Amino acid sequence: MKNQPPTTWDDLRVLLALHRHQSLLAAGAALGLSTSTVARRIEALEQSLGRALVHRSSAGTTVEPDAMELVELAEQFELGLGGIKRDDRPAEKAHALTGTIRVSMGEGFVKPVTAVLSQLRSAHPGLHIEVAVESRFTDVGRREVDVALRVGRSSSAVVVEKWAGQLTFGLYASHGYVEQRLPGRRLRVQDFASHDFVGQDLATGRQDASNLWLASRGATRFVFRSASDLARQEATEQGQGICLLPDAMAHAVPGLVRLEVDAPLPSCPVYLAYHRDRRNVPGVRAVIDALGAALAEGLQPPAEKAEAANPAAQS
Repeated sequence: MKNQPPTTWDDLRVLLALHRHQSLLAAGAALGLSTSTVARRIEALEQSLGRALVHRSSAGTTVEPDAMELVELAEQFELGLGGIKRDDRPAEKAHALTGTIRVSMGEGFVKPVTAVLSQLRSAHPGLHIEVAVESRFTDVGRREVDVALRVGRSSSAVVVEKWAGQLTFGLYASHGYVEQRLPGRRLRVQDFASHDFVGQDLATGRQDASNLWLASRGATRFVFRSASDLARQEATEQGQGICLLPDAMAHAVPGLVRLEVDAPLPSCPVYLAYHRDRRNVPGVRAVIDALGAALAEGLQPPAEKAEAANPAAQS
């Protein structure tokens, strides 16, 4: 049997690019290689090691779980080479951030988080950002993304979850709905049953916490439903009914009015999740720090934000 050639950095960087982009075409574009060249490199690496390294499906190409040690090795090589290159740079460029950082979140976080990430990338042009909108929890443990912003917890032992704040919710309606049906902007608990509501789609197969909260207060008339945060917000702006929305998403929308309600409103913790082996990668750390700082401010309830913006009102 012929001796197989040793695995090289050129082999590993192709596997790393494929892991990050989950597509032969996108990996090739990132490396300046053709799709066929990427495929040949991966096949040659698999033959060299005598095992399958990737899984191909209609949804894309992913690295097999037992091949992640090669991805980790490639990342270590990349960091080492980056360090050597930085040592040769002028002092003012020595701490420039580079690389591709993939961030996932629910739809409601997309606009404010994109603004924060855009500011970060403007300060560090060598940093490339990919934003994924979660319809399911991306697997941080398998490194489908570098950083995930979410309201649920992971059971993985390799995932670090940093508490970023408490996501508060409010009841919102359009100006027209308030003028016609809610003079004074106050919704009494005994009046929930007589109002129209915009709720979460039930076709997802799970009971949404917001639907349960509204139903427990007597809401029955769900005239508009959607699994999309943006669709529910738009329907509320169009006067379809009252919606329970995250304050961070809705409080600054000109077309919405936050209602006063006698019942205590719900909230939930928000976490920044990342793989423990990636937490000290400069680009990942920069994203975590930038999002953490923005969330600490952005997740304040509207009343606290108003007080912070107007200290004189507190005296």
